[in-house]
Amino acid sequence: MFYVSSSVSERYVNPLFEVFEGGDFILSSYRDIEEDFARMRIFFERADEAAAARKCLADALAIVGVEAAIEEGELKDEDWKFAYRRHFKTEFVSERICTVPEWEWDELKREDGKVYIKLDPGMAFGTGKHETTKACLQFIDKVSSTLNSQSSTFLDMGCGSGILSIAAAKLGYSQVSGFDVDQEAVDASLENAEKNGVKVAYSKFALGRPGNPPIAPADLVAANILGPLLIRFADEIAPACRSKLIISGILDTLYPEVLAAYQERGFRELERRTIGEWTSGLLERIP
Repeated sequence: MFYVSSSVSERYVNPLFEVFEGGDFILSSYRDIEEDFARMRIFFERADEAAAARKCLADALAIVGVEAAIEEGELKDEDWKFAYRRHFKTEFVSERICTVPEWEWDELKREDGKVYIKLDPGMAFGTGKHETTKACLQFIDKVSSTLNSQSSTFLDMGCGSGILSIAAAKLGYSQVSGFDVDQEAVDASLENAEKNGVKVAYSKFALGRPGNPPIAPADLVAANILGPLLIRFADEIAPACRSKLIISGILDTLYPEVLAAYQERGFRELERRTIGEWTSGLLERIP
């Protein structure tokens, strides 16, 4: 197994995923708990693919405006197996929600009243480890503890791996749906939902497209997309929420501007959470 790799600040991880266009190459990231930066990597099987992979990573770095060295290397199969698993362990990301890698699922000791989500961390798009995903799960857990979820609906905007909507489905929401602009993300969400024994209606959908039909409103909406997109598409996102709205994927410095966009559209802030450089907000539609 070969790879090209670049180390970047955590703040650039989501933007790099947004702009990356690699064809058959898949961009991945991880951060060792002992390091202050994230490693962006592309893995491939043949050494002669290195130049093409390097170009894809370099193009994404250039678009985001990151100056970072690109390294090349090789991992033996056993090295990759253990490096891959070392960074993903069973973890409670909120009071009730626990993310579990597939290889720890069968031996997991479960507690009553807890929600366990089985994930394959090798499938990109979201594992609950990133600050924005973690904050969303914490808000979903909190809202669901006071909401009658059995008569409420949930919408996951930018579903990624499906982790947020899977959590909502396991918490008992009557109808759960999600969409993403990337068909691979939709496919990954469907696969993860099936692994977790829940049904979620996923579809491919892009905000901001002319002629888009109105989005069916939900009681709780999670929009974990980049801050600038939350502002740009606020006129589509806001009407899709009947009660509570989670906004996430926002660098701390941009959060006031994002919040203002939704306050102008009839929302008030109930709570905000900052983890690392990222701030997420729980909003409520003003009656």
